[in-house]
Amino acid sequence: MSNSSVSAHRTIAFAASFAAALTVLGAAASAAEESKEKCWGVALKGQNDCAAGPGTTCAGTSHVDYQGNSWKLVAKGTCTTMKTPYGPGSLTPVKRPV
Repeated sequence: MSNSSVSAHRTIAFAASFAAALTVLGAAASAAEESKEKCWGVALKGQNDCAAGPGTTCAGTSHVDYQGNSWKLVAKGTCTTMKTPYGPGSLTPVKRPV
């Protein structure tokens, strides 16, 4: 085989290995997401995962602790058992006095 042929085979082998690795990583991330749920009103200031209401851009932008329109990913089935000074966590946005 010529040097260019060997190089092409190595490139193809690397590309195939890389694609397989991405597939495995994607499946692992998907499984991790399926074992979690959005829990509204439990994140501390600046520690939300997303949806922090008007004037915010997303993750880490909640303005106060337990902001009712921001959520945090938590283990599935634990959200409504979480206690805050304003009541339990919620699977939907909640009104909070803050």
